[in-house]
Amino acid sequence: MSSARKAVTLLSGGIDSTTAMAIARSEGFEIYSLSFRYGQRHAVELESSKKVAVSLGAKEHLLINLDLGKIGGSALTDDISVPKCRTEAEMGVGIPVTYVPARNTVFLSLALAWAETLKAADIFIGVNALDYSGYPDCRPEFIEAFEATANLAIKAAVEGEMKIAIRTPLIHMTKAQIIKTGIDLGVDYRLTHSCYDPTPDGSACGQCDSCLLRKKGFQEAGVPDPTKYTA
Repeated sequence: MSSARKAVTLLSGGIDSTTAMAIARSEGFEIYSLSFRYGQRHAVELESSKKVAVSLGAKEHLLINLDLGKIGGSALTDDISVPKCRTEAEMGVGIPVTYVPARNTVFLSLALAWAETLKAADIFIGVNALDYSGYPDCRPEFIEAFEATANLAIKAAVEGEMKIAIRTPLIHMTKAQIIKTGIDLGVDYRLTHSCYDPTPDGSACGQCDSCLLRKKGFQEAGVPDPTKYTA
């Protein structure tokens, strides 16, 4: 029986979640990766998450189906156009329409349930407050509040069996720093997907905020971008 500490890692299949998972592995955790099919228009990312989970040696990769499209309110789940060709200044103002209402709260809650079942005290999430500061559920104060809630919410914590830690190793990194960290840890970024509005064959649009940030990150990291963009 393995004596390694267990960690639940939220895995979208993008750069950030993949790098966070690689960091968890480098710290000696046995990885249980968790992904969601939540009605996102870029569901091609789930194929990336499967490949990443295998590549990084996840003990188990769990895919949960949710239909956040029934709630709507986001360009990722509703009939709302994904913003294209925005400048960095435009990205830095307000909360973008690609924000999915309460997504990280929902995802972390399900990760918490699985962590309690697995007796895994650590939950890794690749949130970042620098390159995408517009999302309220990526802020350090949200993570701190959720961690406090988690330790009040589950039987294992209340009875003193475990204390949940929400691990956010990327939260103060730039995209370039994240990519460099991943390269040092052996991440194969060819397996990842970032685009919010991919073509039917899965190619990245090259113009949405996520694509633009990905391009910028690889350029600033001095690392060739393996992504196939249509623009």
